[in-house]
Amino acid sequence: MEKLKLLLLAFFLGFSINTWAQKTEVSGIILDDKGIPLPAANVLEKGTTNTVTTDFDGKFKLSVSNKNAVLIISFMGFNDLPLKLDGSKTNYTIKLQPTTTNLEQVVVVGYGKGSRKNLTTAVTSVKAEDLNRGAISDVGQLLQGKVSGLNISSSGDPTKTASVVLRGASTLNSSQGPFYVIDGIPGVDISVIAPDDIATIDVLKDAAATAIYGNRAANGVIMVTTKKGSKGRTQIAYNGYVGWEEVSNNLDMMDADQLRAFTTKNNLNFTPENDKGANTNWQKEILRSGYAASSSHNLSMSGGGDHGNYTASITSLNKEGIMLKSDFSRIIARLSVEQFAFDDKVKFGLNVTNSSTKYKNVPQRNTVLLQAASYLPVSPVRNADGSFFENFTSPGYFNPVALIEHGTDETKTENLVGNLTAEVKLPFGFTYNLNLAHQRLTSAHGEFYDSYYSQYNSANFYNNPDPPLTKTLVNFGINGSALRNSYETRNNIIESFLTWDKSIGEHKIKAVVGYSWQENTLGDGFQATTTNFPVDNVGYNNLALSNYTSVNGYVVNFGDSKAYQKTRLISYFGRLNYNYKDRYLLQGSLRRDGGSMFGANNRWGYFPSVGGAWRVDKESFMQNQNIFSDLKFRGSWGVTGNSSGFNAYTAQFISGSLGTFYYNGQQIGAYGPNQAANPDLKWEKTATANIGVDFSILKGKVSGSVDVYDKKTTDMIFNYNVNPVLVPVGNIVANGGTMSNKGIEVSLSTTPVKTANFSWTTNLNLAHNKNEIVKLTSPFFVGGDSIRRVQPDGGGQTGSTLQIFKEGKPLGQFFTLKYAGKNAAGVSQYYDKNGNLTTTPQIGVDYHYAGSAQPKLLVGWANNFQYKKFDLSIFFRGVFGNKIFNATRADLFRPSTAMTNNILVDAGNESPNDLNSYKYSDRFIEDGSYVRLDNMTLGYNFGKVGRYISSVRIYQTVNNVFVITKYRGIDPEVEQGGTAPGVDSNNFYPKTRTYMFGLNVIF
Repeated sequence: MEKLKLLLLAFFLGFSINTWAQKTEVSGIILDDKGIPLPAANVLEKGTTNTVTTDFDGKFKLSVSNKNAVLIISFMGFNDLPLKLDGSKTNYTIKLQPTTTNLEQVVVVGYGKGSRKNLTTAVTSVKAEDLNRGAISDVGQLLQGKVSGLNISSSGDPTKTASVVLRGASTLNSSQGPFYVIDGIPGVDISVIAPDDIATIDVLKDAAATAIYGNRAANGVIMVTTKKGSKGRTQIAYNGYVGWEEVSNNLDMMDADQLRAFTTKNNLNFTPENDKGANTNWQKEILRSGYAASSSHNLSMSGGGDHGNYTASITSLNKEGIMLKSDFSRIIARLSVEQFAFDDKVKFGLNVTNSSTKYKNVPQRNTVLLQAASYLPVSPVRNADGSFFENFTSPGYFNPVALIEHGTDETKTENLVGNLTAEVKLPFGFTYNLNLAHQRLTSAHGEFYDSYYSQYNSANFYNNPDPPLTKTLVNFGINGSALRNSYETRNNIIESFLTWDKSIGEHKIKAVVGYSWQENTLGDGFQATTTNFPVDNVGYNNLALSNYTSVNGYVVNFGDSKAYQKTRLISYFGRLNYNYKDRYLLQGSLRRDGGSMFGANNRWGYFPSVGGAWRVDKESFMQNQNIFSDLKFRGSWGVTGNSSGFNAYTAQFISGSLGTFYYNGQQIGAYGPNQAANPDLKWEKTATANIGVDFSILKGKVSGSVDVYDKKTTDMIFNYNVNPVLVPVGNIVANGGTMSNKGIEVSLSTTPVKTANFSWTTNLNLAHNKNEIVKLTSPFFVGGDSIRRVQPDGGGQTGSTLQIFKEGKPLGQFFTLKYAGKNAAGVSQYYDKNGNLTTTPQIGVDYHYAGSAQPKLLVGWANNFQYKKFDLSIFFRGVFGNKIFNATRADLFRPSTAMTNNILVDAGNESPNDLNSYKYSDRFIEDGSYVRLDNMTLGYNFGKVGRYISSVRIYQTVNNVFVITKYRGIDPEVEQGGTAPGVDSNNFYPKTRTYMFGLNVIF
């Protein structure tokens, strides 16, 4: 027994000694190539999950299984370094080498990836850490000011996405926004991606970069790549913030005392019905009291092994609008899995994302904004008994707070995107890819206006739509009215392509050929309206309780008869890249697209491109110089198309309702043709020539690019007037117009200061673009070369337009009366068409060209500072040389009506006897230039905290810190997208200043 005890003791003692001998603690410091410590670098024992991250000073300690273990050192932006322990050392100084210079970054292009150093096209990449920070849910705002040539404008409305225009407008017909591709899925609704899930965004600018997407790429392509799990490392991360928003500026309207003084001075009197002795700030009354709150919470988990990786995240976004009842909330859940098989020669991928969004809109928003500016401050919000004050005898005079409180306008969407991918590595350098994707978007919209609205006279209740739409009358029925619709859109995509990547000596060839099939079903659903409810609290949720049949003349609105559509796109594509000695680069691509939405004779289009580049820095004569570390000249040309904005019926003959006619004592429904067929309708085509240079100097301390481009759209589609003898409906959608954009873009990046404790990195981008409508007419259909448009219809302005489509002029050309000061009697006068003075100008006849809404220069300037554990980012952006038509100011510049509608403070010097002072004219066209301190963020990184927390960072952000401008409206960032840019027309949702506190934790 004693011998057995001694044997067991010896065994356990030996085992313990052996175990102790196997376990080895190593320590060290991780440095970059310049010897600066790298905090949060990852140290992994190969073949295990044993890992640690460096502290702020780049130091680490790790217990490994044996003294000859292999460590894998990794840090973003640097090459992974395998380090085999030599058994005799326990402390190491490890220096990592950067993976890329700015020109060597990997960028995502259509159907593949490539190194920036070998690109022949114009592509701008933005990393996640360089995106705009703040209470932002929209990808457009994330990129605002970050990419040269990308013109992005947004208001303070949380329910409205930003307008995005790349290198100028290319068409007169549709949204000028770019085409989005997310993780290889074309045409995905960008709302499915949470900002915290984005890894990089690549903006493809020229046609040689975008032509691989053919008919959908005329407005540029934005490639979004989401985050993936990392091999050998499990990570849980939390990113969150809370924020508060306040209005940054309001219109300078008269208060009650100022308005009383003005009316007394000019012998004007308020009616007793309006003047209740109040002093109401109506702009303030339609806002939330105090601040609007916003918050975001993103929780993610990622990891991977030798044969796969995964990432999963859930994001909650909430953003109150500063206006009453305005609210936005979204929940996004995402799962991404990649699994390798068959000796890692086959990779399967599964990505599923679902975005659930609820929009609460301000009921009759634009009408509320108009009324809040013009409603008299001498009128109260409520009467003494608590009911809302109203003066129903005054036409077009509605209490804006009552409009909000007695209305509901909500939309709910569910957006599901799923795709299954397979990648197979074949012999001889071939790789086969298959992508199967499905997207389903469902939307449910409801509006309810209770019985209070029945008091408004439908003969003078006009809506106030965004330009270029014109006001129309709105009828709210009796005893409340409701609208409800539910629609579903489905997209099914199959894409298959084969890649050949081969090196033959100093020659490198990469070729891609593929096939794409997409079927879209849009507007599958219904709509109905009704009126006459027994009570007000049912909302839009139970239309069956209404009794519209008892309301004489009421007609149920079943929605757009063209809402349901089914379209199909079929494409064949190919691209060839040739590289000789990493010095001479060539690229060519061709896509053949077929689309069911165009004419039967022209459903197929060809979209070619070609590009070349010369890496001068690789030449022998450059080897002994110390100025350029990278220098590349490139040139490209390509053709892309535009199918956005055209539906399944654009080229079809359509018959429908033509109203009613009286016959035999009854109103009979009339039906007939209301759209002509055009079997020859074809794609709009946009050809772009681009010349560029990429460079890096001073050993990589300064890098940048310069691009000059010429973009021209031909066969532009327009709705032409036609002789009714030839076409019964009198108009036809046809090709004919031409539009041109020419510009230059500059991007610079430098690190002026970098020491052991302090660094300063700055990035500057500038862009100039000149837009012109070259041709508006069609050779087949008679029509003028100009069209007056944009008619806000302010008081006394009936028939007055602000802009014109005109050959030789840009989109957004202002065309209006020319102000000539006041005559001896103090009455505003104008120049007639011959240059003579007149006080009775003729609308549309005595008009003059008066500047453009197109900016001449866009600027973005980002600065990032780091001092020890502190980081500070300061971002400015500016827009210069554009004009804004301040129709809001014109409509509030009517001193003769000051007793019935409020006026601006600076209208106090006008005479009520001057009935011309408010006319739409160049008097109200203002300089829209501005410089905005858009974002300022101060953060502190605690580094590793305890055993389980790798990194903790807290930060504070202020958005829209200040703006420097001469513009006298609420804000100069007026809509720049669409076909009526630069018009401020009583519809600007107040822009806000946001204060945010955030926390980033990595476990």
